[in-house]
Formats: sequence, C-alpha cells, structure tokens
Amino acid sequence: MSKRKLTIDDLNQLVSVTQPTLAPNQKEAVFVHTKIDDKENTYQANLWHVELDSKELTQWTHGKEKISTPTYSNDGSKLAFLSTRDDKNQLYILSTKGGEARKLTSFEKGVSNFVWSPCGKKIWFSASLKEGKCFTDEPDKEEKKKPEPYVVGKMKYKMDGVGLLPQDSYKHIGSIDIETGEVTQFTEGNHFYSLQAVSHDGTKLVFSVNRSDNQDFEFRQSLYLVDVDSKEETVVIEEEGYFGGAAFSLDDKKLAFVGSEAAYKNATHTELYVYDIDSGTREILTEGIDAPVGDYVVADTQQGANAPSVVWTKDNHLYFQVSTMGDVRLYAASLEGEMYPATGEDEYIYGYDVAKSGEFALLTLSNPTHIGELYIQTIATGERQALTSFNETFENEVELVSPEAIVYEGAEGWDVHGWLMKPAGYVQGEKYPLIVEIHGGPHAMYANTFFHELQLLAAQGYGVLYVNPRGSHGYSQQFVDAVRGNYGGGDYEDIMKGLDSVLAENDWIDESRLGVTGGSYGGFMTNWIVGHTNRFKAAVTQRSISNWVSFFGVSDIGYYFNDWQIGADMTDVEKLWDHSPLKYAKNIETPLLILHSEKDFRCPIEQAEQLYITLKQMKKETGFVRFPDADHNLSRTGYPNLRYARLEQITGWFDKYL
Repeated sequence: MSKRKLTIDDLNQLVSVTQPTLAPNQKEAVFVHTKIDDKENTYQANLWHVELDSKELTQWTHGKEKISTPTYSNDGSKLAFLSTRDDKNQLYILSTKGGEARKLTSFEKGVSNFVWSPCGKKIWFSASLKEGKCFTDEPDKEEKKKPEPYVVGKMKYKMDGVGLLPQDSYKHIGSIDIETGEVTQFTEGNHFYSLQAVSHDGTKLVFSVNRSDNQDFEFRQSLYLVDVDSKEETVVIEEEGYFGGAAFSLDDKKLAFVGSEAAYKNATHTELYVYDIDSGTREILTEGIDAPVGDYVVADTQQGANAPSVVWTKDNHLYFQVSTMGDVRLYAASLEGEMYPATGEDEYIYGYDVAKSGEFALLTLSNPTHIGELYIQTIATGERQALTSFNETFENEVELVSPEAIVYEGAEGWDVHGWLMKPAGYVQGEKYPLIVEIHGGPHAMYANTFFHELQLLAAQGYGVLYVNPRGSHGYSQQFVDAVRGNYGGGDYEDIMKGLDSVLAENDWIDESRLGVTGGSYGGFMTNWIVGHTNRFKAAVTQRSISNWVSFFGVSDIGYYFNDWQIGADMTDVEKLWDHSPLKYAKNIETPLLILHSEKDFRCPIEQAEQLYITLKQMKKETGFVRFPDADHNLSRTGYPNLRYARLEQITGWFDKYL
C-alpha cells in the first residue's frame, strides 16, 4: 500500500509521550500524553498509567489542561502533579486507587516545582510571593486595575515568554500538609529560592539561590544543603555558574547535581558533580567525557520533555543524559570512575527513569522516522520492549524520509557532522531543489530525532541539508566554544562547505534551486549568508538577529550575550556592526521572507523591522509576517494555528521562488 505525504496539519496527529515515572513498587508507571487540541487552539497534556508486565494502558486524567511532573509518594498510594486546570500551575494530588484529583494549592502565581516529603504527609514546593506576603495570605481579589507605569530599576527586568518581570515578587520554599492543607513557609527575604531535593530521611533539603546584591552582573545559582529543623546552611557550591538538578543518593551520604563553572560562559559544558555530605568535598564525575551532560536538542515535536538531571540506584550508580554526536544517550557512572553509555547510537533519549535496583529503565525515545514512544529496557542486555504505540498508525500511513548522516571537512580542517534528506518520493535521475536548515542557539544541536518541519519540506519535494557547525553542542568543548567572537566566520564556512560537499556527491540536487532558512542564531546566519553570497534563490529568516548594536539594549539577554558571543559591548560599536547582517543588506539579492513573533523578548521584533524597512528602501525582494501573541518559541510551543501559519509561509515562499 502506498503511503501518503506528510502535511502541515499532521502536527495535530502527533502524540508526545514524556515524563515517564516509575512507581515505588517498580511494577507500574505513569507518563504524560500530549496532543494538539485544534478546537481550543492549545495543547492537552494528560496523565496515563501503564502496568509494566501486562503493558495495560489507562488514561488517568481527561481534562483540557496541561499536566506535568507526576510524582509518586514513597508508599505509592498517591500521585502529585502540576496542572493548569485553573490557568496557573497548581499542585494536585490523586489516589492511585482511583477517584478525582484533589487541588492542594491556589497560590496567586502558581507553583514552580515540588518534592514529596518521605513521610508522605506533606509536600515541599517552590512558588512566587509578593514582597511582604506569606503563603497563608489570601490572594488579592481580581479587580480591573488602572494601567500603572513600570519603573525600571535593573537591567534584568524582562524575559521572553514572561514579559515584564513582576517587580515586587520573589520565589520561596514552603511545605503543605496534604490532609489539612496547612502551609508552612520555609525561606524568607527578597530572594529567588528554587527547591532542588529532599533527603530520604526527611532531615535535609537542597535549594539554589543567588543572594548577590547586584544580580545584573552576577551569573550564578549556588547550591546549599539545609537542615530542615535548624535551617542551618552548608554551601555545596557557589562558584560562578548555574547549578541544579540535585538528587540525594539512596543512603543520603552523597548529593549529585549538574552545572558548570562558566569558564566558556554559556558555551561551557555542563558536568555531573558528586558532593560527599560528611566530608564536604566534591568531584566532577564526567571530566573524561568531552560532551555536555543533559539534552541540547533542537526539534519541534516533543512537548514538556523534562527529564531528570540524574537518577541514583541502590548500588550507587548514577544515570544521566549526554548530548553527543547528534544523539542524546543515557549514560551510567559509578563513584569508582566507571562510565559507559547505557543506550545506543542514532536516537534521542528525551526522557527516562531508572529502577532503584538498577535492573531496568523506562525510556522515551525518538529517531528521525519515529515520533517517540515509551519503552522498557533491561540495563544489562540492552533488550527493549515498547510500552506504547500512540504514533504507530501515523508512521505506517505516512511516508517519512530517513536522513543520511554525513561528515565532511569544514573550516580549519575540522570534521563537521550533519544529515541530508532526499525528497519524499525521490526518483533516481530527477533533479530536486535543496533547502539548508540552520538551528538556533548557537549552543544546541540537530539530532537523530523526528522533526516535523524537516519531514514537511521533504514531503513538499525538497531535499534538506541540516548540519551542526562550530558552536553546536555534542562534539567537544573546543568545538562549541569556537563560534564565540567569530560569528559569520568559521561557522559560515562550515555551513557553506557542507553545501559544497553534498553538491559534489549528489547529482540529484539542482544547484540553481537552493534555499536557506533558520531561526534565532539560525536566523542571524540566514541573514548573514544572503548578505555574503547570492547562490541561494530564496531565504526565510525567523526570529532573527540583524543588528547587534540595537540587540545589546533591546533583548532580554542582550547586554551580556553580546559580550559573551560577539566579544564586544557599546564601547566597541564598530565590532558589533561588523558582525551585524544589516551592515551587508546592500549585498542581498536573494528574495528574503522575514518571520517574527510580536512578543519575542529574546530577539525582539525590531530586529525584523530594521531589516525589512532597509530592504524595502533598497527596492529588494522581501516579505514580512508578524505573529501576534507569540514569543521566541513559536515554532515549538506556540499557538497551534500560528504554528500552521508559520509553516504555510515558509513552504509558500520556497514554492514561489524555487
């Protein structure tokens, strides 16, 4: 039976299976099932349960909501989770024997995260509070307020996805009795505390906080071990850098966490640390791996794929993700220095949990032609069984293209890794146009995962080239750092040499019909490319950077990102301008479509406005589409109708010019 081609609307057919969580009895588990709801123009994320032996699946919640972070109590009798049933993320509790979920919190700004107390009678949490308020205070009544001026007093006053930050709110830690609802506040002061972990004996917790007086120039999130009764604090780590994801060993003698000391600013590899609680010493377990701990994948399908940073087992082994060579693999390590990958190559492990015995793991995984499902894997043998098959029918009905992995010589003779997709329905001997896709970051990576947008372009009759140029994660600390201070240099050369390589080896590519597109850093590079070569016949730039001079002051991260990435600030405007695509707008001959979100605070829409007006004034072929109620993450988590519209604009532009 012939398969049909993938379409834009197929986004609403894809099921995202995430956040697998084992029950304490190790015989059952829960996970989150997410799907687009076109009628409500949103995403529905519900809780599902699976019996590991029988593979019997049961849907536990059915609401039009987003559920996240399901977590069992120690005895397995209850399950807590966060839900947006009433707009804000609030804490709910559900009996594992059945019944309706019960709402535990009604905080004005919702709950950020939570951890069960080992006694099972209370839950620790982090949540925002207005200055001078307590968790026990009644929420302010919702009244229509007059507009008030926003007095800016610091540089970090806005954030993409949030907007202007509340000026009188801080984040605190508290606990709630699950029977009485009594709330106890644990932290005080005008700081932002994030709950990290609670010890298995319930006597200690770990939080992260930055108590610096001037946080505009402080880039750290220190970790503290705190006695629950006395509130006495012990510093775990307070070097410059961001640290979190803490987890106690099962005997409470060790504390694992992830982070980096920012030697290469935001290009620094994340490492796995272990802190000995008795001696107060710590070590880095992953120094021997020249790849970052964690998930740095760029894709557009998985929703809410929040994996744990590290999981301990009874034999004091630790399990964690590593982003390497276009894969995210589950790694295992021992305190004695043993370290090995527990999963194979050519796939993306985007979620996991590991049995305390260390005998098996639950994995949610994807590859380029497999959207993603839940699996159980025996650690010793690597043997796997699928526990879900939500996307099986779709995958059987739709023609999906398997990309070819390529390695070629980039700038300075360095190896560069990427993939080449032939068009769906490829016929040998025919010629096809090719589109080059460029990821954002730049400290991220394309990976061996399902990517709807790439498959869509292939279904529309295009070949697709996507590579990980210098600046990408997964190939070494030297490689990811190499882009800093040299935007538009070696990275541009890496991409162009990749194009040259596939043109030389694939006679099916029509060199006269080349397109290029990318978002964020990929948008910067798209702008840069069309200002430096005319070999592309069409280009689409998305959420891009065109002018580093203005970006410095308008982006939520501009004043330090420019310094970290370009190596210049407003005392060196010439360098910022030299690296700005807008400087080279007069050279652009490629028809360029500009897509941008109205509420993008990361790469604000003025970057698009400058580019569009400049090109129009120069009588260049260009277009400009603005997306309302969308931020920097439109392509991944934006309103579904806007995601469809974005893809229609991209494919329409390439169809017109290629």
